[in-house]
Amino acid sequence: MQDGLKVCLVASAGGHLSQLLKIAGAWSGHAVCWITTTDVVRASLGDEGNVHVVGECNRQHPLRVLAVFMRCMRILRKERPDVVISTGAAPGCMAVVLGHLGGAKVIWLDSITNVNRLSLSGRLVRPFADLFLVQWPQLARRYRGVEYVGAVI
Repeated sequence: MQDGLKVCLVASAGGHLSQLLKIAGAWSGHAVCWITTTDVVRASLGDEGNVHVVGECNRQHPLRVLAVFMRCMRILRKERPDVVISTGAAPGCMAVVLGHLGGAKVIWLDSITNVNRLSLSGRLVRPFADLFLVQWPQLARRYRGVEYVGAVI
């Protein structure tokens, strides 16, 4: 049963997606849409809501970054989520900032691979996150506004 809340889930293929799927219970019962980076992920998600593929990008390829940013903007304008949840990376960062600017609540789960400091994407989105979660307790102690509630993997 859905309660009218729309959740946009954003993760790059690979570990970011695996970590996001580990917390699938968090959006159970809500309408969902996905933003991801490859058609392989789209196929693996099946009927898990609308799945949008924006492509891969990183800071070494600024034109790709711009293209992915524009795709994310169109998707979020169309989907109008109430909540954006992401584990990263670059497309997640973009979707979180755009979602926040569009009035959505934002939840960021930084990758478990970041033991000593927040990810670059995490550092960029931290001011926009309503809830910022890390998977190592020492990171929660090191950064203000960051919470540790356990690891997902």
